[in-house]
Amino acid sequence: MGFSILQSIAGTIAGTIAIRIAKMRHTTIDDIAKSLGISTSTVSRALADHADVKEETKKEVKRIAAELQYFPNPIARSLKSSRTMTIGVIVPEIKHDFFSSAISGIEDIAYNAGYTIIVCQSNESYEREVLNTNVLMHHRVAGVIVSISQNTKSSDHFQDLLNKKIPLVFFDRVRDDVEASKVVIDDYSSAYRAVTHLIQRGYKKIAHLAGPKELDICMKRHAGYVDALNDSQMTLRTEFVCYGGLHEQDGYNSMNILLKGDDPPDAIFAVNDPVAIGAFQRIREAGLKIPGDVAIVGFSNNKITALVDPPITTVNQPSFEMGKKAAEILIEQIEGKDKTIRTVILDAELIERGST
Repeated sequence: MGFSILQSIAGTIAGTIAIRIAKMRHTTIDDIAKSLGISTSTVSRALADHADVKEETKKEVKRIAAELQYFPNPIARSLKSSRTMTIGVIVPEIKHDFFSSAISGIEDIAYNAGYTIIVCQSNESYEREVLNTNVLMHHRVAGVIVSISQNTKSSDHFQDLLNKKIPLVFFDRVRDDVEASKVVIDDYSSAYRAVTHLIQRGYKKIAHLAGPKELDICMKRHAGYVDALNDSQMTLRTEFVCYGGLHEQDGYNSMNILLKGDDPPDAIFAVNDPVAIGAFQRIREAGLKIPGDVAIVGFSNNKITALVDPPITTVNQPSFEMGKKAAEILIEQIEGKDKTIRTVILDAELIERGST
């Protein structure tokens, strides 16, 4: 048997052994190079479809890469490029339909553009939001999409992102003191329309279950409520405005206070759907009819509002579209296609249902 034949057999055996070893652990470019007897630089260029590598070599490299189940090392890539192909997303919570739907919209656009997402929940905590932001920075994310917590009172952590040249886009709940793009609806006009709807239905004592006083969307929805009453020459009663949080228990507690008053309201405009659901539950417990005794309007169009009896009138926030638009803007900024800071206002419609 000739020496050249022995060399060929030895090379084949070595390549087979390299493949078997690589399958037992995370495959690297070195493994592909050893199995083919070529340099790691050639493998790297072949995987990147460089023009200076022969098509035959590219095909063979990609065949072996698939056989070895090779995936690029995102950590190594991030060290080389100073960023990953990962987008960070921070939301107050995932359990309610609005944010889970927005995340689906974000993921839809990110996936098609070759990005993955990391989702963090602040759980309505400013401190946890800051922690999430720092963790995403340390993971070298390419960009961040945020809807702020109800307790966020400072933007320093968001400014840190921008100082590190990490693109940032807000959606729904935003910070106006940060120069970043935003995707929102017109909360003021939507609230004005919802309260006007109640007035046109003949309700005279309309209460507002408001959210946190400092949160931008809550302030705008409260302003829409106030102006709708004033423009219809209706009395604004301070005892009919109940400030609270943004969850079901907040709506339940506020409704309980209103029902114990000497002159309870005949209609409710809730800051969001979870609060409306809480109020709905307390009204039912009191033995009152909806909308005969008390009408309800929510805000967001969470799926549960269409499932209760009667279904709840609400403002439809296009959450999926908000997520998609936020991701589109962020990826444009990451890739340098359009770095313009802009505010996109999406349409929101009032969905009239049985609760009014």
